[in-house]
Amino acid sequence: MTKKDFIALANTLRAVRASYAPHWDANLFRACDDHEKAIADFCQAQNPLFNRDRWLAYIAGQCGPSGGKVTK
Repeated sequence: MTKKDFIALANTLRAVRASYAPHWDANLFRACDDHEKAIADFCQAQNPLFNRDRWLAYIAGQCGPSGGKVTK
C-alpha cells in the first residue's frame, strides 16, 4: 500500500467516526478505537515505513495526514 492508500483509508475511518458523533458513548468509542488499531497493525505489516502512531492521530483529528497541523 502507498501513502495515498493509507490516507484514503484514514479519511474513510474519520468519516465513520464523524457519522457516529451524535450517538457517541464509551462502548462505541472503544469499539472504533480497537478496530482502528487492528487496521493500523495490518497497514504496518504491509509497509514497514508506515507510521502507525501518526496515522491513528490523524484519524483522531490530532494532526494532519502527514503529521502537520490539523486542517479543516
